[in-house]
Amino acid sequence: MTLYTLSSLSRRTILKGAVAALLMASTSLSTVARAETGAAGDAPFDFDSFSTRMKLMAGAAYVQPAVTLPPAYAHLNYDGFRKIQFDRDKAKWLDKQIGYAVHGFPMGWLFKEPVSVFTIDGGKALPIGFSTADFDFHDAAVQQEAEAEPFPGVAGIRVNYPLNNPDVIDELVVFLGASYFRSLGRFNAYGISARGLLINSWREGPEEFPRFSEFYFEKPVAGQPLVVYAALDSRSVTGAYRFEITPATDTVQETVMDVTARLFFRADVPELGIAPLTSMFLFGESNRTGFDDYRPQVHDSNGLFVLGENGVPMWRALNNTPQLGNSYLWDPNLKAFGLYQRDRSFETYQDAGAHYERRPSLLVTPTGDWGQGSVRLIEIPSKLEADDNIVAFFIPAEPVKSGDEREFRYRLAWGDLMPKGGDPLAHVVETRAGQGGVSGVENAATLRKFVIDFKGGELDALPPETELEVMAEASAGLIATTTFSKVAANGVWRLVLDVDTTQQTLIELKASVGLAGKPLTETWLYQWRGASA
Repeated sequence: MTLYTLSSLSRRTILKGAVAALLMASTSLSTVARAETGAAGDAPFDFDSFSTRMKLMAGAAYVQPAVTLPPAYAHLNYDGFRKIQFDRDKAKWLDKQIGYAVHGFPMGWLFKEPVSVFTIDGGKALPIGFSTADFDFHDAAVQQEAEAEPFPGVAGIRVNYPLNNPDVIDELVVFLGASYFRSLGRFNAYGISARGLLINSWREGPEEFPRFSEFYFEKPVAGQPLVVYAALDSRSVTGAYRFEITPATDTVQETVMDVTARLFFRADVPELGIAPLTSMFLFGESNRTGFDDYRPQVHDSNGLFVLGENGVPMWRALNNTPQLGNSYLWDPNLKAFGLYQRDRSFETYQDAGAHYERRPSLLVTPTGDWGQGSVRLIEIPSKLEADDNIVAFFIPAEPVKSGDEREFRYRLAWGDLMPKGGDPLAHVVETRAGQGGVSGVENAATLRKFVIDFKGGELDALPPETELEVMAEASAGLIATTTFSKVAANGVWRLVLDVDTTQQTLIELKASVGLAGKPLTETWLYQWRGASA
């Protein structure tokens, strides 16, 4: 017998897409445009013809369609939306031999525009027929009203797959709200999300939220990756996306997506974000004094990982302060970046409901030449763990102009992504911060202490008395003292920096450890912001 897990989408997970749905302008492809450009029907479907259609759309004026929901859906609030569940027995391709099963999300609440969903079979795109009968409303009055009205369509899609157990079909990937999507590695729980594209986030003027409005599934074959195509549309851009999704297995913990994004621009874009990642960091060992909470740490991710052309990884410890944080990490030839949850111990979080120790890390690896550019990290002040306040993405150095075409190819790996035993460099285990100076005596309030623990690599094998080279820099203020030693109690190597922050509101910190000019650790980065930053 095949078992099905209930949807594990939390209120915060739904709100990720919902906030975007509320803020964005309507971005559906119009019914007329679909008919004129052959979205489905007798014409053969392939990625090149799909890309050509999206390019033609970019050459036409953007059309904001009018969408009127039937009353049964138009008046739904959050609770009413959550009551409507897809009937798992109505899943598309519900065949254990295939493995994959497709569900739809209802319209309503903040999701007021439908997505079109097709199966590619024999080279042709055929509509997947969702209907009112596919849903359990758990409210007799709403169901009766819905059955008397035309079915408005689905707001998003979910793909289930036996990810953790061959007899249990778990959630594998969800596309819901703007261009948001999220996935899981083996034994993970939902946390971090990705987006198809980001335009002008936290800059002057409103952010633009491009939207996936059409999905095309190649009919799956047992044991093979799932291939999905998605149409992206907004005022400034159209796009043709191809996702090749390889689920995790009992030998590979990560779910992998190979993504190709072909973009066609209707307008100039001041700042384009490629492979955007969205996560949450409320508090950890560096800032937990501001939160009255029984849990030691609360976050989906605790660091930004960046691997540049020089091959030495950087670990930017995340932060949450009362001021907006912005960091730009430039590189001539980016190798990878991602938001990681490195601590996998329940004791670190003590949350038996949220299980932050199971939240996936997400790594972006370019598979084509992206050229010069920057990884931008945005840290948004937050007091609630329901807020996704961390955003990371790549900004190409070359500005985007109206009429431009760009293609970006990359791989997304969703899973634990823990450091491997053969890595030569030690990784950052934890970042702590607090009052600087000597414990037990009064110290200047402007003196801050930063404690960075390293573990792994060649560093672990060195005797405690080894004299190592500490490279520590501060963009402002003064590094007053530096110590580096091995902690006998747990075997980590601990770097301690005392930084004088007198008259400073923003300090960029950087530190690493080496021996005879050879790096032994990844490079630790941190942005300290004072009360008036």
